[in-house]
Amino acid sequence: MIYNVSHRTAFEYEQSVLVSHHLLHLSPRPVPRQNVPQASIAIEPAPTVRTEGLDFFGNPVTHVAVQVPHQTLVVNAQFRAEILAPEPLPLARSRPWEEVAETAALARGNEAVEASQYVFDSPYVATGDETYEFGRRCFPPGRPVLDGAMDLTEVIFREFKYQGGVTDVSTPVTEVLATRRGVCQDFAHLQIACLRSLGVPARYISGYLLTHAPEGKEKLVGSDATHAWVSVWCPDLGWVDFDPTNRVIPKDEHITLAWGRDYGDVSPINGFMFGGGSHKIVVGVDVRSVAWS
Repeated sequence: MIYNVSHRTAFEYEQSVLVSHHLLHLSPRPVPRQNVPQASIAIEPAPTVRTEGLDFFGNPVTHVAVQVPHQTLVVNAQFRAEILAPEPLPLARSRPWEEVAETAALARGNEAVEASQYVFDSPYVATGDETYEFGRRCFPPGRPVLDGAMDLTEVIFREFKYQGGVTDVSTPVTEVLATRRGVCQDFAHLQIACLRSLGVPARYISGYLLTHAPEGKEKLVGSDATHAWVSVWCPDLGWVDFDPTNRVIPKDEHITLAWGRDYGDVSPINGFMFGGGSHKIVVGVDVRSVAWS
């Protein structure tokens, strides 16, 4: 599939902002099965300083400094992406989860060393007895790691209610586990915590998902949103994605922006400012399929 994606963020400040600095994760990273022939980020007012680079995890980032007084800041990212569906995976023939955990713990070889950093707690993903016990249900002794990961994906989808407005990015995983409610970033954080509790490397994926309008109605422009899912490491097979919000292995309707330990590593727009007072943020995301690849 080929998609056109737009992500517009408008900051409206009560008072004038004198200077603001921002780190943007709005340029999709090149990954297998994803080609990005066109991408741009327009910023108004125009930044005085703008640099492009890569963060620690290899994600494209844009650093900007706006050094003129402003009461509105608009960031408009647009790109075209071609997504190819993966080959079917033999989940039941992946390595036992205990072996994967041991390989990551020993960190022998470049691939295992890279994966091992996704075993530890991170600012928004804390492991503990609760996450261990919840995840352990899906990982009896000797179970293939990807088979267990798919089972955990289905359990979260079945036992948790998708409900916006009841959590935010700082909501602890234990609270999500207790209330059984949240949104995609909560479910991704929970699944990652369960996997890391078992010693299995898991990372957070930020991106977009093609949504479909109700039958007989047109899709509203700007009504989409960013999405989050999980990737699990398995020796020989590499990283394999799972989406607990939708109970699927992502194919050609998931568009990857960036990955890291948790949401904090890949927040679309982060930064600080001098002045401004209170402010509001208006975000509009639009994902449109334009052709079959």
